[in-house]
Amino acid sequence: MIKSMVSAAVVGLGLMCAPSALALEAAPTSNFAKEQGKSLPPIGFVRFCVSFPRECRGASLLTPSRVKLTSDRWNQIFRVNRNVNGRIKPMTDQDLYGKVEHWTYPTTAGDCEDYLLLKKRELEALGFASGTLLITVVLDERNEGHAVLTIATDAGDYVLDNRRDDILLWNETGYKFLKRQSGRDPKAWVSLDVKTPVAASSLGTASGE
Repeated sequence: MIKSMVSAAVVGLGLMCAPSALALEAAPTSNFAKEQGKSLPPIGFVRFCVSFPRECRGASLLTPSRVKLTSDRWNQIFRVNRNVNGRIKPMTDQDLYGKVEHWTYPTTAGDCEDYLLLKKRELEALGFASGTLLITVVLDERNEGHAVLTIATDAGDYVLDNRRDDILLWNETGYKFLKRQSGRDPKAWVSLDVKTPVAASSLGTASGE
């Protein structure tokens, strides 16, 4: 239902929906990515936690596991995704830092991981619980590594992607979802695909910009 609101409200206002449009029925189970078990984090994430340990602290058990998707919240999500996508220029870690993989907060340029880290930080500043903002590893249409930010909401798992301003349900992106952070412990990762190996992998490719 939320998907149908997107095209109606974007023109002119930059908003994704009207307040009355969020009278949601019970979301189908397919809107929610199913966790399959434990996995290992990407090596770039492990190094990021060393550099930014406060960003990888465990979430409180009282932290809500899903965002209540009100009209105001939806518009905040849309604005952050669009604004970060517009501010940051896509560039590989190799070009920026001379490294294959380097996760950090971007200022003017970055790759897919950097985009999502900045979006996560800006949404947390707006009051979104960190346990609902999940770093997620996928394979794109070319079967190449990519990273996006998943927002766990009561209407489903929505994806913020540096490649598009539209916000889609996870199963509408065309990506194969491999693994993501746990909502309870940001250092712990879970598999989203039963066939996905648990080994950490590098995402430092041009396609991951």
